Amino acid sequence: MTVLVLTGAGIAAVLILRRVRPDLYWMVVGGPAARIRVSWSYASVMDACGLSVPPSRARIALARALGRELPANRPPKLLRLRTTRTGLVARIRLQPGQDAFDVITAADRLRHSWRLHQVTVKEVRSGVLELSMTGYDILRRVHLPARADRSALRVPVALRGDGTVHCRDFRKVPHSLTVGATESGKSVYQRVLISELACQPVALVGIDCKGVELAPLARRFTAMADTPDTAADLLEALVDEMAVRFQVIRTAQRISADTPDAEITSDIWGLPESMRPVPIVVIIDEVAELLLMAGASEKKRRERIITALIRLGQLARASGIYLEVCGQRFGSELGDGVTMLRAQLTGRVCHRVNDEASAKMAFGDIAPEALASVLAIAPDQPGVAIAADTSGGWSRIRTPYISLRSAVATCNRYASLTPEISALADFRPVLPSLPNGAVSGKPVPATA
Repeated sequence: MTVLVLTGAGIAAVLILRRVRPDLYWMVVGGPAARIRVSWSYASVMDACGLSVPPSRARIALARALGRELPANRPPKLLRLRTTRTGLVARIRLQPGQDAFDVITAADRLRHSWRLHQVTVKEVRSGVLELSMTGYDILRRVHLPARADRSALRVPVALRGDGTVHCRDFRKVPHSLTVGATESGKSVYQRVLISELACQPVALVGIDCKGVELAPLARRFTAMADTPDTAADLLEALVDEMAVRFQVIRTAQRISADTPDAEITSDIWGLPESMRPVPIVVIIDEVAELLLMAGASEKKRRERIITALIRLGQLARASGIYLEVCGQRFGSELGDGVTMLRAQLTGRVCHRVNDEASAKMAFGDIAPEALASVLAIAPDQPGVAIAADTSGGWSRIRTPYISLRSAVATCNRYASLTPEISALADFRPVLPSLPNGAVSGKPVPATA
């Protein structure tokens, strides 16, 4: 009787661990079992999935000459199989005549055969592939690792379906577009991004025509606009600031015959720290509110806004000004210049949308094969999105939930890092003093 009780308690503990801490369950129970299962059935599964090739003619001739049984089909050679915190990673070498596309198309069959959650295939080099196999649904409960790789203008914002961290790197992907329907998790994505940027020496500029998404975070913002008219003036001020920064770069170049190559630069990151302007991240919430017109009287304002946005999208990267554009839809129905601006937004993140046309606005021009995954996002999965860029690659991600109160506390904690930029002084948010015990300080200068 005691043995039965202990056995039942052990099984119950394992089941609870599997639900509460799937990562620990995988490392203790699921991972070793899956590794044995994959190693034992590797050859038969590859053959059943059509990933094996017939033996060579020489081996067939040798078997016939010796009167032996004909050799079996040869699967890709398994070079290495290791267990990770979230699944298994296998490295295989293809047989002559095989192609990486054959394994990619069979990834779903491999997932079912080995009873895993997800299988993705990546080509390491010619003839060698890496199979990243996820053992459980990593995106069910998302927690970013405390030691995620962070650097200047590179911050973690979500977790990918294969267990790796998805980072927003402004220096590699200067401008980005985030699309999502109401209650899709788009606002939480903004909060995570702002919270991660708040502790870095960057200037945050917000445009929020609703006045409720970015306003609570205003202590960490150098400039903010909450109406289309103010946004037009703010964007034009950013264009003027961009021109000033270009003049600083031209002055610092001093190109002559004896100038070392390392001192010649075409952007602010090649300038000495004493001359380098502080980078600016412009976050636009609900971009449609800026571009919609209720009548002919608003046409001139719209032309000012779209012209400034296009100029920033085309030129601002070198001056250290980056765009983060968010909205529910972003298509040609918003008027002239929208598709031209969208072409400058290299990064794309698409949350759940209400129709296929909205998904095509985000991915139709860079990753059309990701459309089906966008449309498959369920309403009960807030924060789940598809991230892609102009290289054509895409991945399924989910942002960890962060409350508005937590984001506000983070922005208040780092309010002393808010830089002052003279060109944007007229748009500095006017806020009441912080309550007793809150952390604040004087703004830092715009240059280091």
